[in-house]
Amino acid sequence: MIDKFILSYVQKIVLEPEKVKIVKRVIEDNFYEIEILASSVDAGRLIGKDGKMIGAMKTFISGLKAKDGSSYRIVVKPV
Repeated sequence: MIDKFILSYVQKIVLEPEKVKIVKRVIEDNFYEIEILASSVDAGRLIGKDGKMIGAMKTFISGLKAKDGSSYRIVVKPV
């Protein structure tokens, strides 16, 4: 669910939405890493000035912790 939301959200921000990939990994029980793979230009757009864009995504996702009890870490990597 969260990975589909992030994919649709990220595709609206980037210049090359067809190149965006989302990988969800289990780190521990109830702790997941969501890796956003995008082109180097789009990775910069996703991080934003002073990390404000990625910070906004992290804030939104932290609200899901209250609902399902899972924690998430978001990582943006250029391809």
